Amino acid sequence: MKLAIAADHGAFELKDSIKKHLDEKGIEYQDFGCMSKESVDYPKYAYLAASAVAKGEYDFGIICCTTGLGVSMAANKVKGVRAAVCTNEMLAEMTRRHNNANVICMGQNVVGPELANQLVDIFIATEFEGGRHQRRVDLLTDIENGKELS
Repeated sequence: MKLAIAADHGAFELKDSIKKHLDEKGIEYQDFGCMSKESVDYPKYAYLAASAVAKGEYDFGIICCTTGLGVSMAANKVKGVRAAVCTNEMLAEMTRRHNNANVICMGQNVVGPELANQLVDIFIATEFEGGRHQRRVDLLTDIENGKELS
C-alpha cells in the first residue's frame, strides 16, 4: 500500500504525527508538503496529493489543514477523487464502506494526533462494500463528468 500525504501550515504538526505512525506500521507514503509551519495556500498541497491518488500512483490520500474542510473542497475538485472530512471512527469507516472514498481529510484543530492515527488506520483497512453503493458512486462519477441526473 502506498499513501499520498499532504498538509498546509495549519496541520503541519498533525501531518508529521501521522507520518511517524505510518513509519511505525511500515506503510509507504510520499509527503507532498508543506515542509514547514510557514504560511502556504492549502489548495496547492491538496491538489498535489489528490492528483497523485487520481492518477493511480497511490492507493489513498491523507490531506490535512486546520479544519479539514478547505483541503477536502480542493481535493474534491480533482477528477477521480472522493475526499471526505472525517472526525470520528464511524465517518472513517462508512466513507470507505459506502462511498469508496480515496482521500481522508482531517483538521489539526478538530482531531488530535491519536484520533487522527486511529482514523487513518480505519480508513485504509476498510473495504468498499460495492453492491447498491457502487451504483451511487457511479452516479457521483456521472455528476463529475457533467451528466445531468434525473
